[in-house]
Amino acid sequence: MIQNTTHETSSSNSFSSRDISESVVDIIETVIASLEDNGSAMVSHTNEGYLWRFCYGSVNVFVQLTGTTDEDTLIVWSSVLKLPVQDEARLMRMLLEMNWADTFEARFCILGDEIVISTTRMVADLTAGEISRNITIVATIADEQDDRLAAEFQGE
Repeated sequence: MIQNTTHETSSSNSFSSRDISESVVDIIETVIASLEDNGSAMVSHTNEGYLWRFCYGSVNVFVQLTGTTDEDTLIVWSSVLKLPVQDEARLMRMLLEMNWADTFEARFCILGDEIVISTTRMVADLTAGEISRNITIVATIADEQDDRLAAEFQGE
């Protein structure tokens, strides 16, 4: 279970700078609690923001809130495949085609030696629906694609 302090939720559709730390954090934690497997969620809070990790199906999903002002960012990502792989050119073409047609607001990208699916959204005018959608899209696509991509490009 995510451990947090009590926050009041704003009733407006978007958040002012004053409401960010209370409302956005509460909504993120509510969405994670609805998706996580078996109490897997963990949170870290520092002066630089928040970082959550939770298990969804066969993947770990990360949610980062860089701070509590309108200029800060909500970033959601999950690793789907370790690099290097067999037939990397075909994999890259497939991922680019999927970015166009199948990933909604998310996109596949390379982070270090991994293929990840991610979304990024500025906090200004962020709504509860956008928070939920971004986290759900990344978790769902990652869980649907990780085993399939590993089987096809790592021979597993």
